[in-house]
Amino acid sequence: MAKNINLNLSELSNGAIQEKIDRELKKVMQNILDPNTDFNKARKISITISMTSNEQRNSLSTDVAVKSTLAPQKSVSTTVLVGRNEQTGQIQAAELLSNAPGQTFIDVEDGVLKTDTGTPIDEIEAEDGVIDFNKRRANK
Repeated sequence: MAKNINLNLSELSNGAIQEKIDRELKKVMQNILDPNTDFNKARKISITISMTSNEQRNSLSTDVAVKSTLAPQKSVSTTVLVGRNEQTGQIQAAELLSNAPGQTFIDVEDGVLKTDTGTPIDEIEAEDGVIDFNKRRANK
């Protein structure tokens, strides 16, 4: 039995349509492998085929558009501490790096004791002229 319509989508336009589909498939696969996207969000590839005939209705101008819809990047949250410098009156803001405002923490990357916003305690003590008697005892 002969085919009445002899059009193979992957062969039209010398394979250009298949190349477009492959390109969008690659984008979808990259998006699925991106750990910053939700794993269970649907990704889509849409193929739109537009056909317009001539006045005699014996030939068609065909246009094929291929596009993908990807999962968006996941949002990230953080806490920012905000206040006003009592000496200068300037507004200051910094990300809260410890679990609670005013709580110091030991940075696991460098082992340094830091303020809730990540400033090393040693730097603050050096600026304020604070004497650390524990360090002084250890050095004797």
